[in-house]
Amino acid sequence: MTDEKKVFVPSHPLEPGDRYGVLSNFEPGTRILPAGFQIAPPFRPLPVDIVFEKDVAVGMRDGVTIYADIFRPVTSEKVPVLVAWSPYGKGQGTSRSVMGVFGLVGLDNRVVSGLAKFEAPDPAYWCAHGYAICNPDPRGIGHSHSDSAMFGRQEGQDCHDLIEWLATQDWCSGKVAMSGTSYLAVAQWFTAAEQPPHLAAINPVEGFSDVYRDLVARGGIPDTGFAGMLQENSYWGQGQKEDILTEAERYPLMNDLWEDKTPRFDQITVPAYVVASYTNTLHTAGTFRAWRRMASAEKWLRIHNGQEWPDYYDEANTEDLRRFFDHYLKDENNGWEETPRVRYALHDMAGGDRVGLTAGEFPPEGVAATRYFLDGRTRTLRTESPAAEVPAVYDAQGNPGLVSFTLGFEEETVLVGYPKAHLWVEARGADDLELFVLVQKLNAQGTALTQFTVPNRSAMIQDLTERGASVLRYKGVPGQLRVSMRHLDETRSTEDVPEHTFDRVEKLEPGQIVDVEIDLFPVGLVFSPGEQLRLVISAQRPQGPMMPGVRDYVAQNSGQHVIHTGGPRASYLQLPVKTR
Repeated sequence: MTDEKKVFVPSHPLEPGDRYGVLSNFEPGTRILPAGFQIAPPFRPLPVDIVFEKDVAVGMRDGVTIYADIFRPVTSEKVPVLVAWSPYGKGQGTSRSVMGVFGLVGLDNRVVSGLAKFEAPDPAYWCAHGYAICNPDPRGIGHSHSDSAMFGRQEGQDCHDLIEWLATQDWCSGKVAMSGTSYLAVAQWFTAAEQPPHLAAINPVEGFSDVYRDLVARGGIPDTGFAGMLQENSYWGQGQKEDILTEAERYPLMNDLWEDKTPRFDQITVPAYVVASYTNTLHTAGTFRAWRRMASAEKWLRIHNGQEWPDYYDEANTEDLRRFFDHYLKDENNGWEETPRVRYALHDMAGGDRVGLTAGEFPPEGVAATRYFLDGRTRTLRTESPAAEVPAVYDAQGNPGLVSFTLGFEEETVLVGYPKAHLWVEARGADDLELFVLVQKLNAQGTALTQFTVPNRSAMIQDLTERGASVLRYKGVPGQLRVSMRHLDETRSTEDVPEHTFDRVEKLEPGQIVDVEIDLFPVGLVFSPGEQLRLVISAQRPQGPMMPGVRDYVAQNSGQHVIHTGGPRASYLQLPVKTR
C-alpha cells in the first residue's frame, strides 16, 4: 500500500555545472592520492597517501546497482569504514554550491579536503587515523540505477545492503559506522532500524526524524517550503524521483506512507553518539525525539550552542568523535564509556553561553515542570491561575495579529528541558486556527534578544536573518499547531512532550472553546535578575522561514483568535525550571 501511494516525477538529468564537483564524472578505477595532494586550491592538502576507489558498483537486494566512492589508508591492515549516505552527490564537496554554503556560515573551506561529501566526514582526517570513508550515491542519484526514494525504509534497506557489502571487502575489518549531519543523520535512523549485523555505531548530527511532523506538516500545518527546495535542488539522476510535495497535498493526514517515513526507533539498538542543538528550526525537534525513543542501551547526547557545520568540523569535536569510534570500531580501551551520557549547553543570548555541562539524562536531574498561567488582564505570566476569566483577542489578519505575555525574573533562573503550551482557544468568524507560539528572552530593558548560531556576522547575514533564516539566528523557542489537528496520541504523549496523531480533522463549531497542547522545542536558557521571558501567540510564524531562499508559509487564518485565560479555562505555559 505504501508504494502505491508514492508519486514520482522525472529527475533532473546529470549535466556539467556549478552543481557538481571535480569528482562528479563517471570514471571507475583505483588510484593513489599522494600526501600533499590538493583537489582544488581552497581546500586542505592530504596529510597521508590515500587509496581512492571511484565509482565502485554495489548490488542491492533487488538487483539495483548503486555506485560509491571509497577512500582508504594505504596499509596492509584491515580498517573500519564510515558511511556517508545522502542524495547530494558523492563528488559534490568541491562544488560551488557547497563552497558557497561554507562561506555563508563563515566556515573556511580549508577545514576540509574537498573529498568529503556535503555534511559528511572528511577522508583527509579519517584516513590519516586508520579509517576508510564510503561516499555512495543512493539509488536514482548520479549514475546509480533505478528511481530515488525520499526518506523511508527503502533507503534504510539499501544502506543495510551497502554496509554488509563493505564488511566483506578484503581491506575492511568487518566493522562499519555512519556519521554526518542533516540528511546524513536522517539516513542513520532508518539504517540502524534495519539492524545490519556489521553496523557497529552511528553518529547522527542534527537531523529530523519524522518526515510528516518535521518536514511537511509540523503541527499539522502544511508548510512545505524547505521540502520543495530539497526536492527541486537534490535527487539529480537518470531516473525518477519521489514527489513529496504532491504526496503532502494528496495525503494531508498521517497514513502508512508517512509512517514508512518515520524510523522504527524501537529497533535502533546500536551504540549512538547523537549531537543536537536547541536552535535548528529544521532539526531540533527530530533529533531530540530520536534520542528519546531509540532503544540503544549505549547512547550519548551532546547539545551544542551553534550551527551544525562549524560544530561538526571543529577539531576538538572531531577528536571527541574519534574516541567514540575508536572504542566501538577498533575496540580501544580509551575510557569512552566513562563519558557523561549527556553534555549540554545553556544559552545566555548575550555572549555568556555555558557549554559542556554534564548530566546523566535529559532533561538533567533537578528540573521541575513549572506552570506559568496566562493572565489576560495584566498580560503577564503568573505562578497561580487568575481567579477571573479574561480572554485575550486578536484579529488573525490584522496588525499586530498576536498577543503576548511576559514574566520577569528576580533571581537567576535556568530553563533546560521540554517546554509546552496548554491553551484554551476559540475561533470567531472561522472554524479553525493556526497558532504559532514563540518564547523569547528579553533583556532588562525589555528588548528581545537574538543570537547568531554561525561565525559569520556580516551585513549580509544580518539581512538574510532579519525576517527569516531562523537556523542561522536563534530568536526563541518555537511551536505551532493547527487546532483542528489537536487530537493527542495518548500512547506517545508524555506530561512534558505532547504528540498528536494527525490522523483526523476536528473543526470548531461557532462558540466552541477547546484546550490544545502545543509542544515547543527543547530549551536551554539562562535568565539573569531583571531579565524577562515573553510568550508570543501569533497568527503568523514570528521568526520567519527556516532557511535562506525558502518561501515563508502564509497561515490560513481569518476572523479572530481568542485565547482564554484564568477561571475554569486557565491557559498556561509549562517551563522546565532547574531547581538544583
